[in-house]
Order: sequence, then structure tokens, then C-alpha cells
Amino acid sequence: MSKILFKLMIENKLKREEQIMKLFNCYSMVFFSLFSGSVYAASFNCDHARTQTEQAICEHRAVNDADVKMATTYNIIKRLVPMGTRGVIQDEQVKWLQLRDQCGNSRNCLIEVYKMRQQKLDMYMDRVYRQGPF
Repeated sequence: MSKILFKLMIENKLKREEQIMKLFNCYSMVFFSLFSGSVYAASFNCDHARTQTEQAICEHRAVNDADVKMATTYNIIKRLVPMGTRGVIQDEQVKWLQLRDQCGNSRNCLIEVYKMRQQKLDMYMDRVYRQGPF
């Protein structure tokens, strides 16, 4: 009986380690995407920033970093979920962009709306981690 129990414990440990490695690999992709070469926000070229909001994103490093992280997470999630969920996430993104644009050049407002969106995207990512890609 103890051999079976030992075997199950080893299998569970291996599964946990595999899940941790998948999580590490995904976050590694996000991390390296954040710090690779470009001085632009991930979702647009700052040389072509048209609105007050886009200019504020480019001017404030913390907001720019949040934009890069959010855009990277969003693009990863879009590739990991089925079409129906993808459509929901895309619709949410459009509504969120409208909300974000209401911040104008307010750094604090932008930080808060990015934090809110990142939390929502992290929930989707957590679902992918728990259930696997759809």
C-alpha cells in the first residue's frame, strides 16, 4: 500500500512541477516582451500618439509599462481561448479602451484603469492555467 501511495505522491509532484514550468515559461515570455528593445508602448507607436491619453501613456513610464504588460497579456490570452471567449475578451477590450480614453492625460486615472484591466486579464490567464488552453 505504501508503494502505491508513494507513487501517487511522486506523480502529483511531477504534475505540479510541470504546471509551474508552464506558468514560468508564460511569464518569461511576458517579461522578455516587456523589456525587449522598443521605447514605444506595445499597443501603438508613440511617434504617432494622437490623443491626450496616448501622449500621457508615452510620457509616463509607469503607465507605458502597464500598457506593455496589458497588451502582451491580452495578445497571449487571445491565442489561448476559443473563438466565443475570444470575442467576449475583444468586446471587453474595446469597452475598456473607451474607458481608458476618458482619462485624458491623468496619470493616476490611467494607472487605475490599467490595473483594473490587468486584473481582469489575469483572471482569464488563471483560468487557462487551471484548465489548459481551450
